[in-house]
Amino acid sequence: MKKELTNKSEMKLVGLTARTNNKNEMNSHTSKIGELAGRFWGQNVAGQIANRKNPGVTLSVYTEYDSNEHGDYTYFIGEEVSSFENIPTGLLQLTIPAAQYLKFTTPPGKMPEVVINAWQQIWEMSANNLGGERAYVADLEVYDQRASDPANTSLDIYIGIK
Repeated sequence: MKKELTNKSEMKLVGLTARTNNKNEMNSHTSKIGELAGRFWGQNVAGQIANRKNPGVTLSVYTEYDSNEHGDYTYFIGEEVSSFENIPTGLLQLTIPAAQYLKFTTPPGKMPEVVINAWQQIWEMSANNLGGERAYVADLEVYDQRASDPANTSLDIYIGIK
């Protein structure tokens, strides 16, 4: 998996959220991310969002961490917007502050295994391997045109670094 240190500006997002944790996500009876992502794409939620900056680029964000990868967090799926004007009923807004990130680019693979494998590798990395301590403010996955084929998906994962 390719990695590089980068900075990202503040981002404004509109989409859907769920509160969960990694333990619950490993159990099909308690997981929430798959259902929320299915609803986002299945109901064309992106098409309802006004002021989209990059139509067709979906962001999955892990934020509002209670502690670290073992605690509860908020999962957010949506798109970046230029402003929070005209947010449809039922959708929420999220502002991600400007920060330094370690950007990982996955090799092509089948969904969801490509994402699961990438996160497992990230969780095993020490602070030295990451290039710093994880910030646990916001981590994100970027689904763009490289993710249009579920049998051959590649994506970028940004891990916030202190």
